[in-house]
Amino acid sequence: MLLYSGHEEENPLHTQGVTLMLSKEAKNALIEWESHRPRIVKAFFKMMVILMNIIQHYAPTNDINEDDKDQFYQFLGLNN
Repeated sequence: MLLYSGHEEENPLHTQGVTLMLSKEAKNALIEWESHRPRIVKAFFKMMVILMNIIQHYAPTNDINEDDKDQFYQFLGLNN
């Protein structure tokens, strides 16, 4: 199973976007998942007595404008 957060257009530029690839066991443990913008996916798992949150992200690189970088880090709650 793939959890995808990214562009949904028919012919995207293949920029940004992240994916979590789940095994059968991980798929069975998945409670829910959320897509946050094209660069962030968050998944919640319950494994026996452990609740686990996984956040997969693709951070902006230096060729992205400063406003986009600032928005990304503010969304994560980090000060750049």
